[in-house]
Amino acid sequence: MAGSLYLTQFVTIAVIHLLAVAAPGPDFAMVVKQSVSYGRRTALVTSLGIACGLLIHVTYALLGIGVFIAHSLVAFTVMKVLAAACLIILGIKALQTPPYREDGDGGIEAVRVPGAGKAFMTGLMTNAFNPKAALFILSLFTVVITPGTPALLQAGYGVYMGVATALWFTLVSSLFSHTAVRTRFLRMGHWFDRTMGALLIVLGLGVLAAGQE
Repeated sequence: MAGSLYLTQFVTIAVIHLLAVAAPGPDFAMVVKQSVSYGRRTALVTSLGIACGLLIHVTYALLGIGVFIAHSLVAFTVMKVLAAACLIILGIKALQTPPYREDGDGGIEAVRVPGAGKAFMTGLMTNAFNPKAALFILSLFTVVITPGTPALLQAGYGVYMGVATALWFTLVSSLFSHTAVRTRFLRMGHWFDRTMGALLIVLGLGVLAAGQE
């Protein structure tokens, strides 16, 4: 009977998580931007950072810290401001993207690609500082998982969500960094970066306006 209960928990978590991770939001916007602007490798590293950010929220939930964040106005506000600041700063930088310059052959001059560490931290901060992500994980663990569920199994659920998140954004990275797709967006030139910058700012303001409900 316990096995059936745990299987039900896992399937429920898997379905809800899939719907949540596939929904457009800061993580999705960031991966799309990285894919088109810098290519697949940078986007994949950013995706790994996002997955690790989610695992931080899982750790909060397992240790009970998530409950504190959800009920502490100060902690929630700090996370909210950090997340908003991260998105808005990245958005402003994207808005300041200068027009692409042509190389000697009439093509677009290569842009400076951020290092793996910077790409990873961009993904990590985008997810880890997002209070909505923290509340989502906490709600999921509170509603779906029963008090009698072994801690190791709960950790397993969390690891699954981290892996599933990485796989989903790997798919997104592969799609938007595909030569045909990427070329279409790059034809917009610096206006693509500026459009994504404006979107990141809007998402940042949305996070800033988020409540604790």
